[in-house]
Amino acid sequence: MRARTAIVCSVADQAVAALTNILVLVAAARLSTVDGFARFCAVYLVFTVLLGVFGAYTGQPLVLRRGEGAEVAGACRSAAVFTPLAAASVGAPLAAVCLLLPGDTAQALVMLGLVLPVVLGQDTLRYAFSTLQLPHFALFADVLRLGCVLAALATQAHGAGAARLVLVWGLSALPALLLSAALLHRRTAGMPLRIRPLLRPGHLGRRFVVEFGVGNATSQLSVLGLGAVGSPLVVGALRGATTLFGPLNVLFTSATSFGPPLLGRLDGDRRRVRATAALAAVLAATAAAWTTVLALLPGTAGRHLLGDTWPTAAALLPATGSQYAAMAAGTCGLLALRMLDPRTTLAVQVAFSLLSVVLLAGGYALAGVPGAAWGLCLGSVCKAAATWTRVARLRRDRAGGGDTVSVSPAGSRS
Repeated sequence: MRARTAIVCSVADQAVAALTNILVLVAAARLSTVDGFARFCAVYLVFTVLLGVFGAYTGQPLVLRRGEGAEVAGACRSAAVFTPLAAASVGAPLAAVCLLLPGDTAQALVMLGLVLPVVLGQDTLRYAFSTLQLPHFALFADVLRLGCVLAALATQAHGAGAARLVLVWGLSALPALLLSAALLHRRTAGMPLRIRPLLRPGHLGRRFVVEFGVGNATSQLSVLGLGAVGSPLVVGALRGATTLFGPLNVLFTSATSFGPPLLGRLDGDRRRVRATAALAAVLAATAAAWTTVLALLPGTAGRHLLGDTWPTAAALLPATGSQYAAMAAGTCGLLALRMLDPRTTLAVQVAFSLLSVVLLAGGYALAGVPGAAWGLCLGSVCKAAATWTRVARLRRDRAGGGDTVSVSPAGSRS
């Protein structure tokens, strides 16, 4: 597949996956009572966290794989088998414990525990297809999943409980899982199956899980904390402004999750780093263009999107737009670091996630909600500068030592 077609398929696949998550929540809101939807959202939040953890542990190291075809195919086959087993080891205790607890939320968590191997297994196969440079297979499977989940939820009666909706949503991913498994089997049949390296202490996924936890938890909790000690307006305004940039989140996720196999087609670290820098420029320009579009929206259109939150969120567009432009540079900088030396990104993520929290709180103390938004922007700028400085330093250090880095199943470099 040509690189341009592969990029289009990768971005389209991530867009379909994001659209599926959005439409699932919309369908659940239309089918449920207010209390039922609240329970469904709580359970879906648990799934979202587990999805991020499994993606960091299994998917992110997988897309960094380089080497011979048989070795990479074996790694994809191993990841595809490991994820359902690991998901079952998490889901079974979750279902068993919640089965003993009263309440509708506990019943919904039981259903989540039962369907975890299906939904998480199907997601891991997306990473496998990206690693094998077959992103169109992932796109086919996700389109099938979107159609199945909407059809399944459409057959449910209004007022369906959260447990029933979770079960229907989870089982609707089964056709996509079976299709993906069949497609992957055709490409990896007979390849070695190695589960043990995924459990070793040196496996890169452990570091990436910590990065996921630090990067997501600190930003979410810091905003919620400001809302608790300050004003709930902080949460609504910042979350409203961030929601407007949802399409850019799709692009950033596509770059992080599916960029390494595409950039790996280039020969040498020098060309890969240059391509990543060019990608950063494109994403930053896209963020600027999207900010301009949002700034030119009529007030009626903005209120239709965010309701009464629109005026406050619109006032934050310069800060949030600048933050996303910096995030584009930082995301691509981390991508370049992962291709050069994936063990260097954890320290960057931890240090600058904490710095962003400090700048967020300091900005709020100095200038209220706009100050908090500009504090987040400054944190993203510092993170982007640090990542690219680190990339330049690594390139200088390795200039005389060759350009090849391979990532073993356990995550060690050679």
